[in-house]
Amino acid sequence: MQLQLTELRIAGFGGQGVILSAIVLGKAASIYQGAYATMTQNFGPEARGGACSAQLLLSGEPILYPYVTQPDIMVVMSQEAYMKFVPELKEGGTLIVEQDLVRVMDLPRQTKVYSCPATRLAEELGKRMVLNSVMVGFFTAVTRLLEPEAVRKSVADSVPSSFRELNLKAFETGYEYGVQSLRESPREDELEHVSYAEE
Repeated sequence: MQLQLTELRIAGFGGQGVILSAIVLGKAASIYQGAYATMTQNFGPEARGGACSAQLLLSGEPILYPYVTQPDIMVVMSQEAYMKFVPELKEGGTLIVEQDLVRVMDLPRQTKVYSCPATRLAEELGKRMVLNSVMVGFFTAVTRLLEPEAVRKSVADSVPSSFRELNLKAFETGYEYGVQSLRESPREDELEHVSYAEE
């Protein structure tokens, strides 16, 4: 299946692996799935603990303009990032949040929302630092944008060898959580999209 041009923003705070998440997804698309990807990133005043975000474009065709104008999909891992970036989300877009760190409110119309307790799941695996791999797995399952095997290979290729097994386990944990979330959510034609903007 040809990958359609998709604009993504991943945002949170330094130390959550925001930039690495974008690198993994971009590499999965471009190296392991034969598509195209561009990424730009920015940090707040402090690298660790400060706000940071990455913009990612994925496409089956060469990308002519490398910057995100209005994200189709947004992955948000902190409340500060939510407040700052969610207004940019395209109407009818997809929002993925860290369930325990982000309170969802004032959404654009008809937003599809998926939430994952990535930090908690990472802690259950023994290392909070792999929450980004959990979130990448969850993203892969709920968006169906990239081939799972391409993302698995990218995870394995993007982390230190000493943490490879743990990160792959984290990816599978997030992926399974996403698959389960899709099973439990209504079908698209039954879905009443979440909208808080008018309340």
